[in-house]
Amino acid sequence: MKYFRSQIGIIILILIVVPAGFVSAQEGMSFNGAAGLYTVPTGMIGWQREADLGIDLGVTYNFVKKNPIAKIGVSLFKWVEITGAFDFQPDTRYYRYEEKKGNNFDYILGLKLQLPTKKTAFALGGNLQLIHPSYGPWDIEGKTTLTTAGQIYASATYSGSLFGMPTATTVALGYTFMENQNSNVDFGMGFDMIVLPDVFQRYVHWLVDFSNFSYSIDPLGIDTYYRGSLNTGLRIDIGAAPALKKIKLMVDIIATDILDEGNRSFVLGLVFGGIVI
Repeated sequence: MKYFRSQIGIIILILIVVPAGFVSAQEGMSFNGAAGLYTVPTGMIGWQREADLGIDLGVTYNFVKKNPIAKIGVSLFKWVEITGAFDFQPDTRYYRYEEKKGNNFDYILGLKLQLPTKKTAFALGGNLQLIHPSYGPWDIEGKTTLTTAGQIYASATYSGSLFGMPTATTVALGYTFMENQNSNVDFGMGFDMIVLPDVFQRYVHWLVDFSNFSYSIDPLGIDTYYRGSLNTGLRIDIGAAPALKKIKLMVDIIATDILDEGNRSFVLGLVFGGIVI
């Protein structure tokens, strides 16, 4: 409990002393569709204070686990975000000594509300997960039974600079509720730096996040069961071009769970969106 209080104190101190001014890559998509880094949601929505109606479409593909995820995000009224993700996991298991292969689809629905703060971006959010676990429990026919889970969280994003390069840091605290399993406190931090803005013209971002939770309770490539996950990569923000003010186009090049040999993966992602109203 003392350690937890000290972490909260550090977070509050940082929020007070770090100035504001955000970078647009924070409005990209996390793996489950919420505006964020990779597993950590930011304090922003997909179209922060820019659109009464903005729509984003995203996809990631894990080349090691052969795992695509399709995502959609809808930003409403400049403060509401509704998201959905469809995790198309390859499904291989043994049942009565016979290998069963097929598709294992998971669904994640999310809601985020951005608070009307001026300096630090705060958001409250949550998601509902409808999961067909890759590894049991199974019914008598060898099929996985549907498991439900939910997560609630609060996230804050604040900006500064490092070595003259603009940065944005995100902290998220939450709680995951799992059906017939122990629930857990969630903690994650993320960092976004615009790399050499004078050279790359603010198009190239370096992202890193660490969390004790993943994009769902049954992820591929980002397994936090033992000691959390550290993910890092580049986010190419093509939509930062002045001619593309109403268009979002981002490319992610990601190394996931890089400290754990068994789960380390290479992922490519794409987000495309635009302002409707």
